Amino acid sequence: MTELFSLQGKTALVTGGSRGIGFMIATGLLQAGASVVISARKQHELDDAKAALSQFGDVHAVRADVSTLEGVEALAAEVSAHFPVLNILVNNAGATWGMPLDDFDENAWDKVMDTNVKGVFFLTQKLLANLRAGASHEDPARVINIGSIDGLHVNPMDTYSYAASKAGVHHLTRALARKLGPEFITVNAVAPGPFESKMMAATLKSFGDNIAASAPLRRIGRPDDMAGVAVFLSSRAGSYITGAVIPVDGGIGTTV
Repeated sequence: MTELFSLQGKTALVTGGSRGIGFMIATGLLQAGASVVISARKQHELDDAKAALSQFGDVHAVRADVSTLEGVEALAAEVSAHFPVLNILVNNAGATWGMPLDDFDENAWDKVMDTNVKGVFFLTQKLLANLRAGASHEDPARVINIGSIDGLHVNPMDTYSYAASKAGVHHLTRALARKLGPEFITVNAVAPGPFESKMMAATLKSFGDNIAASAPLRRIGRPDDMAGVAVFLSSRAGSYITGAVIPVDGGIGTTV
C-alpha cells in the first residue's frame, strides 16, 4: 500500500505553489517522495514557501507569471533545466475577480481568463516534451488541472469570468485527456470547494460559517484533503484515471 501511493523519484511542477491550494498540493507531493518546483509571481512569497516546504523534501522555487505566453515560456525553460524528465504537472495558478454584471469590464475578464485558461493550455503545451520523457505505458505522466466547483454549479457571486474559466478548465481537461492518453499522459482536474486561501479569505471571513453549514460534511476543506487527492492522482493508485473532474468540496458542488 505504501508503494501504491509513493512518489519516490518523481518530479513535479506546481504553479501557484507558494500559498493556498498550491502549497497544500506541493506539501503532499513532497511528503510522498517527489522533487518539486513551485512557481508564483511574488518572490517574497516564494522564498517563504520554499523555506517552509524544505522540511519535507527537495524543493525549488521559480518566479513566474503564467498569464502571458512569455511568462509561460520562461517558466518552462527554468523547469526543463531542473527536470528534463517531468512526471507531474499541476496547473494550479489562478485568479478571480468580482464585479457587478453591469460594470464588469474587459480587464476583469482578460486577467482571469489569461491565467486560468490560457496559462493552463500553453504551459502544458510547452512542457509536453518533458512529460513525454516521463511517460510510460505502465506509469503515465500526469497533468492535474485545478478547476473549481464554480465550474460545476452556479455561484451567486458576481465572479463571471472565474466561473466561465473554471468550466473551461474542466472541458479542456477532457480534451487534453483524449489527445494525450495514447502518449501515456493522464490529464485530470480537481474541483475544490471552500479551502482556506488568500483567494477565499474575504469570502470565508464573511460567510465561512454559512458555507460550512451548507456542505453535507459540515466543514470547509483541510490541507490534507487537497494533498490527498493530488497524491492519489499522481501515484500508481491513480494511473488508470484520465479525463475526470473530481470535486473536493464536502459535497457542495454536486448535492447543494
